[in-house]
Amino acid sequence: MDVDKMLAELRLEREQIEEAILTLERLARGRGRRRGRPPSWLKDAAASLGESDAGEDAEPPTEHKRRGRPPGSKTKQSSQSAEA
Repeated sequence: MDVDKMLAELRLEREQIEEAILTLERLARGRGRRRGRPPSWLKDAAASLGESDAGEDAEPPTEHKRRGRPPGSKTKQSSQSAEA
């Protein structure tokens, strides 16, 4: 058994555990409903979790709802006003 290799693996695992603890502490602190855009670290964390959970059963992303006037409504309004 290579002791140096084992130490390197344990150090890496310790870093990962410390990072997970920090993330959970941040989430626990920010439990309240907040206004505005989420912090970038939270957005990145959520994105990385979403990528790792995505498998064959994952649904395809849906299109964003378009805002504003629906297509063709402007011409319909002008034709209605011309008839009156």
